[in-house]
Amino acid sequence: MDRRAWRLVPAGALSWIVAAFAITRPETGAVLALLCGGGAVMTAMTATLIRPSGRKRMWTLATLALLLAAIPAVSVAAQDPSRAAAIEVGDGHRLSGEVTIVGKIEATSLGFRTDAVTVSVSAGREPVAAGVPVTVLMSERPDGAEMGAVVRIDGGAFAAGPGDRAVLVVRAERVELVRPPEGVAAASAWLRERLAASTVGLPAPGAGLIPGLAVGDTGGVDAELEQQMRAASLTHLTAVSGANCAIVVGLAFLLAGRCGIGRTGRVVAGLSALGGFVVLVTPEPSVVRAATMSAIAMLALLLGRRGSGLALLALAVCVLLAADPWLALSLGFALSAAATGALLVLAPPLARGLGRYLPASLALALAVPLSAQLVCGPLIVLVSPGVAVYGVPANLLAAPAAPVATVLGLAACLAGPVPVLQAGLTALTWLPAAWIAGIAGAVDALPARTLPWAEGLPGLVGLVVVTSAGTVLLLPPGRARVARVARGIAAVMTAAVAAATAGTLVIATVVVPLTTPQDWSIAMCDVGQGDAVVVRSAGAVMLVDTGPEPEVLASCLARLGITRIDLLVLTHFDIDHVGGLDGVPAPVGVLMHGPADEREAARVRAVGARDVAAAAAGMEGALGAARWRILGPSEDAVAPGNDASVIVEIGGGGVPRTLMLGDLGADAQRALRASGQLRAPYDVLKVAHHGSADQDAGLQRQVAPALALIGVGAGNDYGHPRAEILGILSAQGTTVARTDLDGLILVGMDDGRTTVWRERTEAASAALGRLGGWRSESPPRHAVRSRSSRGGPRSRRRSC
Repeated sequence: MDRRAWRLVPAGALSWIVAAFAITRPETGAVLALLCGGGAVMTAMTATLIRPSGRKRMWTLATLALLLAAIPAVSVAAQDPSRAAAIEVGDGHRLSGEVTIVGKIEATSLGFRTDAVTVSVSAGREPVAAGVPVTVLMSERPDGAEMGAVVRIDGGAFAAGPGDRAVLVVRAERVELVRPPEGVAAASAWLRERLAASTVGLPAPGAGLIPGLAVGDTGGVDAELEQQMRAASLTHLTAVSGANCAIVVGLAFLLAGRCGIGRTGRVVAGLSALGGFVVLVTPEPSVVRAATMSAIAMLALLLGRRGSGLALLALAVCVLLAADPWLALSLGFALSAAATGALLVLAPPLARGLGRYLPASLALALAVPLSAQLVCGPLIVLVSPGVAVYGVPANLLAAPAAPVATVLGLAACLAGPVPVLQAGLTALTWLPAAWIAGIAGAVDALPARTLPWAEGLPGLVGLVVVTSAGTVLLLPPGRARVARVARGIAAVMTAAVAAATAGTLVIATVVVPLTTPQDWSIAMCDVGQGDAVVVRSAGAVMLVDTGPEPEVLASCLARLGITRIDLLVLTHFDIDHVGGLDGVPAPVGVLMHGPADEREAARVRAVGARDVAAAAAGMEGALGAARWRILGPSEDAVAPGNDASVIVEIGGGGVPRTLMLGDLGADAQRALRASGQLRAPYDVLKVAHHGSADQDAGLQRQVAPALALIGVGAGNDYGHPRAEILGILSAQGTTVARTDLDGLILVGMDDGRTTVWRERTEAASAALGRLGGWRSESPPRHAVRSRSSRGGPRSRRRSC
């Protein structure tokens, strides 16, 4: 590649770094802007003093890079006062008012989430400025709520994390449609709705993929298919990515060329088609980003200027970051830029390298997905600690079907006004969609489909090293001595990583199960943002809630050696408590549940339990040698919800006296405290609602647990567990174990003392170090011994 193509890359990198630093530390925005602006002035003055030469061009480019980097810093500094004011007004308060939806409404394990901007919102009597970006979390999606709609929300708010585009996160308890989308937005929503409706009656799972492949609507993709697509690295096909945009632009170029239109006209046709596609699939930030990246890559390739593509990509990064600095920490933005860069820079030499062993056409077909996976893989491990083993062959097999499905699906979507034509086109689209779904299902059934990998920054750095070594081996060999040495080092590194990977698999599949303690009586599975608690006594097993994902629950139960459930308790029907139902092993003996509507009752019946009962206060029974009681809800409770959660008390038979509160809020907790049913104190408390701030301090003091368990997902959108409940528990000397830090948590009894084992040794050690105050003279009931996953029982005991 021509060296001139790299001229703007430093400018893009510098803009990215400055934007990332500015949004995480907004108070430094003005300083960064001054530094970049001052540096630009100095480099410009230097450039004017140098005679015409290559060095003058270098100083000129440095000036341009500093000027472009100053723009995101200026933008952050200008917005910081209004954002800070909104946080001061809204953080920790109840917000109510109207917002405009500006993003796609996405299903989550807890309901739905979307991006919005405030129209007229207030926290009590304090107004929140208009135009403030917020993230709205809601349990139900109102009819007619689409991008461009205005809705009225009411719920608690807290400050978003550093670097987030949203200023506040609102957990809306009530969402009402005020005004549906209008104009073009309404027409686009109608077309998408008609496309989804036209798939009804077609065989699953291919039918559910059609809207996703055509317009990025994944509402028809169920949890099982989503997991299969993820295992096969095919999820990008159901998102509006650069590939979708490239197909649209390429089709427009082809049609314009067949009509005899010149190069300029073809460019205009391509960009016009791309603009219409963006409107159709909703112009949310991720779509605009993908369209921009795709337009640059395709224009560079189709106009025969591959060498200039990298420079245009760097310029696009600068422009996008200037318009929206918060893209700097967006994984989607990083993946878009990385994939486009891989297509421009890495795919051609990879094709030449693979061409030494394969036919040229096959080498090129492999080089495209391989280059993307090599570059994007290290970024993906930041959120999903694993490497898809079969991603490249799966993408190679799906490659012929994806563009066909996209083109036919788009045609079916646009044919919405003619139902007969749309039905025919949708049926044709089902064929490639079913092929892709079949590939995903086949890959999911293969052994070792995901290679375990370290998460976070260590995983990113490690995979960068590994993929770099693999890339060196795949590229055409150089004749220079340095190239030969590099290939030798890469070969050694690749062999070392292969050996380490084999060792990791042995540890994960053999060593970890063997080193997991077997003498536990309570296990809190690490299921992310949700609850799944297993209780075991004399061979009998109780499962309280299932977490949000079947696969995660099934993995935890398999690790614990659980093959049947004698008593399944569904405290209530929020998705983070029942979403993993399909992961419950059959048969189920008795199923007890909280108040349920008709839809939820149908889910209960589908489990196929031997006996089913609605839980009510006063019910009791045996689990092996242990005894359990139901403390709530009351028999006359009919409305489902958090405050109608099933409250379980269990103890005896080797099980510490335990109280599990479901998702009870503070008012319901006060009612429980006043009911006189509690037999406090307890050894173990399953903290209500994942450690939300809606807690009754009086109940915590009355229960007086030696150990508190919190099921919570790392980096969740709710700020759980909140500082309020952690402060209450710490003040009364309760040991806290939480799945986001500790992973799987096992609780048992040893000589009358409650023991705790935490999967993640480092997290457990850090937690123990913070608690302090360990001594051995504590009463047996209150003593908590902590054991790490590596070292066996610790000698330190904590007095409560």
